[in-house]
Amino acid sequence: MKTLLAASVFAVLFAAPAYADFNLDSRYSDEDGDLVADIPTNEDELVDPDTLIFTYTPVEDPAVYEDVWQGFMEHMSEVTGKEVEFFPVQSNAAQLEAMRAGRLHVAGFNTGSNPIAVACAGFRPFAMMAAEDGSYGYEMEIIVPADSEAQEIEDLRGGEITFTQETSNSGFKAPSAILKGNSAWRPARISRPGSRAPTTPRSWAWPTATTRQRPSPIPS
Repeated sequence: MKTLLAASVFAVLFAAPAYADFNLDSRYSDEDGDLVADIPTNEDELVDPDTLIFTYTPVEDPAVYEDVWQGFMEHMSEVTGKEVEFFPVQSNAAQLEAMRAGRLHVAGFNTGSNPIAVACAGFRPFAMMAAEDGSYGYEMEIIVPADSEAQEIEDLRGGEITFTQETSNSGFKAPSAILKGNSAWRPARISRPGSRAPTTPRSWAWPTATTRQRPSPIPS
C-alpha cells in the first residue's frame, strides 16, 4: 500500500470551514452557554452509583483495551473510592446509548462521536490523549495500492474513495468536509456497500468534470 497524501498537506490544499447546527437534547440545559450539558442543581437528579462503568471507543477487539486502561481504572477507583468496571462495546451507537440510558458513567469517545455524545447523552468532556510534552493530534491519509495508477490527488477523479465509520472524524467527517470544501471535488454520488448499516464504510464516486456539482445520496 502507498500513502498518497497526508492530511496535514491535504488540509492546506483544500481547507474550508464546515458549519453545522448544534443543539443539546431537550433533557439537558446549558445556562452558561458552554455548549455542554449543565450539572443538575437538583440533588434528586444526581446519581451516585456504587460501581462506575467505564469504556473506550469501540475497536476491533474491545477486550484488549481492558488491560490497556487498567491503570486508569485503578486510579479512578482510588480517587473516587468506588469500584470501576470495564464495559466493552461493539459500536459507537451502543456506547452512546449506554451513556444516554445511564448505564455508562465514564467513557473515552472517538473524536467524531464527541459532539453526538455531548448533545444526545449529556457527555461532559474533561480530558484528551496527549504526549508527555503536551502535543496531540493525528493525521489522515489517502492510501492506495503501491502499483496504483493514482499517484496524485487529481488522479482519483472519476474513481471512488471509501471511508470508514460515519462517526469517525479522521475516517469520514474531516476528510469528506475537506474534499467537499473544494467545489471541484463534490461527490457525484454517495453509496454504502453491503448492509447499509450506519457503521458500514461509505464510498464516494468523484465526477470527472470540474464544474460545481451537488452531492446526490443514493436512496437507502
